[in-house]
Amino acid sequence: MKRLLWILWLPALFQVCYAQQDAQFSQYMFNGIYINPAYAGYREQLNLHAFYRTQWTGIKGAPRTMCMAVDAIANDGNVGLALQVSSDRLGAQRNDGVYANYAYRIRLNDDGTSRLAFGIGVGAVQLGVDGAWLTPNDAEPDQPMGMQTTIVPDARAGVFFANEKFYAGFSADNLVSQYIDVNRYAFIPKPKPHYYLTVGMLLPLSYDFQLKPSFLLKDDRGGPTSLDINAFLIISERFWIGGSYRTGVKLYNKDYLQKNLSQLNSAVGAIQFFPNGSFRLGYAYDFSIGPLQGYSGGTHELSIGYFFQKKHIRMLSPRYF
Repeated sequence: MKRLLWILWLPALFQVCYAQQDAQFSQYMFNGIYINPAYAGYREQLNLHAFYRTQWTGIKGAPRTMCMAVDAIANDGNVGLALQVSSDRLGAQRNDGVYANYAYRIRLNDDGTSRLAFGIGVGAVQLGVDGAWLTPNDAEPDQPMGMQTTIVPDARAGVFFANEKFYAGFSADNLVSQYIDVNRYAFIPKPKPHYYLTVGMLLPLSYDFQLKPSFLLKDDRGGPTSLDINAFLIISERFWIGGSYRTGVKLYNKDYLQKNLSQLNSAVGAIQFFPNGSFRLGYAYDFSIGPLQGYSGGTHELSIGYFFQKKHIRMLSPRYF
């Protein structure tokens, strides 16, 4: 049955490869560097975090993603610096990337609690296809027998605003790699630019309880537009309990898409725990509510973060990221 499902889903998976190529994270609010280079330095301290996501468990070739990042401030907090590495697997596709990110952070008030940041990231992406995963009945003329890879340069850019109650950011990636000729590799999909819009706020309910709603809108002008709607209840700034709803939305006409695509995607339950002011543990579970419902064992996502606190620095509550 699993082999049959893989055969049935392989064409759809490769359509995803050619459309939404960026990895997906349910705990994106704690992985700001992956979405937006302008986030670099937001916590105003040395910040390490890592994520591991295994999607659609029980289906052979389902996505598996790892991401690690470190960021800090320089120049009295007016500059943010970050290094990010990621690795993504989807069926035969292999994508690995590394980016160095720079953010210029403009103070909008005297104490620096309100800032507008402009960020840019430069790096390289290794795109690859493992021919061992490609077993059609009739082999294509240019089908690789083994691993086929190429390395392309890339750049990303974004803007990010945050104060103590509200944040918003917009970013785009694959700004250079989309123009690199990879057509000589017939089975390696050409990168497409991806666009991210994220907005969130903090609503105090009482001394120990706060509500944090947010959303993330993702589009690549190739596949369906995706919307994540999220809400967390923050308890004593140590426990985050919440969930998300992910669905497709129609922002503009896309004649090239299949007409009967389901907009349903998944529902997410998530929890974050801060044992102290420096350490964070997180877990999210995605429930498939679209066409994969009943076939996938769900999606598991683990995250961990550590903040190297400095003395005599304005500390940010871990409310946003």
